[in-house]
Amino acid sequence: MIDPDTFSHLVELASFEFEPDQADYLREQMNNQLKTIQELEAVPIDENITVEIHGVPYPQILSQALREDSSAIFPNREELVGQFPRFEDGYVIVPDIPHQELD
Repeated sequence: MIDPDTFSHLVELASFEFEPDQADYLREQMNNQLKTIQELEAVPIDENITVEIHGVPYPQILSQALREDSSAIFPNREELVGQFPRFEDGYVIVPDIPHQELD
C-alpha cells in the first residue's frame, strides 16, 4: 500500500499539486487499484492453460520470432540532419514548452 509519505514523494516527482482532500482521495484510489491487482494475482491459474486471444488458441508456433536488435549508421546523415528545424553541436534543438498556470 502507498503510505502518505510515499504518495507525497511521488506527487513531488511528478510536479503535481493537490489539495489535501484531493491527495487523500487519489491515494485511496491508487491503493484500491493495488488491492485489486493483489487479489487478481492470488487467483490460482492452472499452468496447463494455453494462451488464447478472444477464445482462439494462440500457440507459440504462430508467434512471430523476435527480431534481433542491431544498429546501423544512417547512410546520408546530412540529408537527415537537414530536415531538423534546429540542429547545433550534434544535438536537435527543440522549442521550450511554455509553462502556464491552469485554471
